[in-house]
Amino acid sequence: MRKQINFLKVMLSAACLAALSLSGARADAVYAAARLLSGADVVVLGEVHDNPVHHQQQAILLAKLQPKAVVWEMITPEQAAVLDPETLANAQLTARQLDWLNSGWPDFSLYAPVFAAAANARQYGAQVPRAKAAKALEIGVSAYFGAEDAARFGLDQPLPEAEQAAREADQQANHCNAMPVEMLPVLVDFQRLRDAALAEAADTALAETGGPVAVITGNGHARTDRGLAVYLTKARPGVQIRSLGQSEGGGINGVFDLVLNAAAVSRPDPCLAFQNGG
Repeated sequence: MRKQINFLKVMLSAACLAALSLSGARADAVYAAARLLSGADVVVLGEVHDNPVHHQQQAILLAKLQPKAVVWEMITPEQAAVLDPETLANAQLTARQLDWLNSGWPDFSLYAPVFAAAANARQYGAQVPRAKAAKALEIGVSAYFGAEDAARFGLDQPLPEAEQAAREADQQANHCNAMPVEMLPVLVDFQRLRDAALAEAADTALAETGGPVAVITGNGHARTDRGLAVYLTKARPGVQIRSLGQSEGGGINGVFDLVLNAAAVSRPDPCLAFQNGG
């Protein structure tokens, strides 16, 4: 059985590279990125969630880097625990196993190549379910993690005043300047909660597999000036983290070790929902 699984893993990696082969300047950029990312303990692969090129590039990077573990922003620890190579070889089965239709994430066809490319690795989920997130925000993110872990990941300290203000301003801009002012600190806390949950999952994956670990997440969590790297570095001084951001049309916010670009996806104006009272 072990030989069969190993053979399947090799076939999946080869298939991912073949199906997602790139040409020209884009191929050169992705393969150069793989070389720059290799050797790190943790590689963070950012994305704009509904951009198919971003997911294609993530899949190729996973197939090239062959991490021992992959951490997903999109799934819970319980969902990750039931994924195995055979399941990941079948996109429809993976989507059903993860109840993707009801997940709120973009169509699974975008993520299918990324999950298939991750079949060699052990899977870890970092999504904080809505009920747990609500509880964490009610009692405070630090209390939710517990005193010891909160201190270990740096959640026991408030953000510096200037950074808190900058983050609240970003949240207001991200929500089309339609958020009540009193909600902005809650949104910042929620972002910190998700960053810390990703860092905690990556920390566990490193401890259990020895790494390297890859993290699949949105650009906001991948940025090195605010995202999961801040909390993981606090918990594991000396850990080597390299982070990839993926821009659209050259535009991206935050600091990354390197950036890959793709064309922007055509999508409705997100502010229309606020203008229409949605």
